[in-house]
Amino acid sequence: MTGIHEKALVDPRAKVAEDVEIGAFSIIGPDVTIGPGSWIGSHAVITGRTTIGKNTRIFHFTSMGEEPQDKKYSGEDTELIIGDDNTIRELCTFSRGTAQGGGKTIIGNNNWIMACVHIAHDCVLGDNIIMANNASLAGHVKVGNWAILSGYSLIHQFCSVGEHSFTSFASHVNQSIPPYVTVSGEKAKAKGINTEGLKRRGYSPEQIRQVRRAYKLLYRSGTPLEEAKAQLTLMAEEHEEIQPWVEFLATTEKSFIR
Repeated sequence: MTGIHEKALVDPRAKVAEDVEIGAFSIIGPDVTIGPGSWIGSHAVITGRTTIGKNTRIFHFTSMGEEPQDKKYSGEDTELIIGDDNTIRELCTFSRGTAQGGGKTIIGNNNWIMACVHIAHDCVLGDNIIMANNASLAGHVKVGNWAILSGYSLIHQFCSVGEHSFTSFASHVNQSIPPYVTVSGEKAKAKGINTEGLKRRGYSPEQIRQVRRAYKLLYRSGTPLEEAKAQLTLMAEEHEEIQPWVEFLATTEKSFIR
């Protein structure tokens, strides 16, 4: 496919970079912006005030930027923002934000999002995230950089998923996940740290040891939470890899998986 297929419907008001490729029967709405080097497969529908960055690939039968699935939504002008270098596979559905949630659903850069993933209104995703087939985020979920959500993982609304964390297959998550932590189960529980993921990203054995030490303090030592927070703050002064724990515990809006 080269350029815009003759059977695609692209509103003349849409802002589409010259080298963007768009497949047959795809529909691009008037308030859509698509950056250079991006590729849109066939039968995709991209509507609403949706911005797509450069070099992003969106596969067939996706729905991007449709109205949020929220009864409070009453036609407000809200957005979906997708960054650069993302891969979004077949049958994914990403909703725009709501006025109550800040008005924006935001997807960062270099994310690998597999088939049938749903990202609801007002979610905010960082960079280098993997979401496997049929993983779903309810509204207002935050996902940190390098997190991996295995297939059929379900994340409850308003939860945060910490950076470098990992959910096992079909995890049902109704509390926030701290950074680095692996969770598993129909009612997800913490199972340790994402050691393999950290190794792949170049963490040294000493850095991993410190992350494991922080995990044991929070999960195994029986230390009261406020005291554990104080100890983690002190650890972070010498070991920067502990800082994400400190920031997570200071900002998470929901109770976290213990």
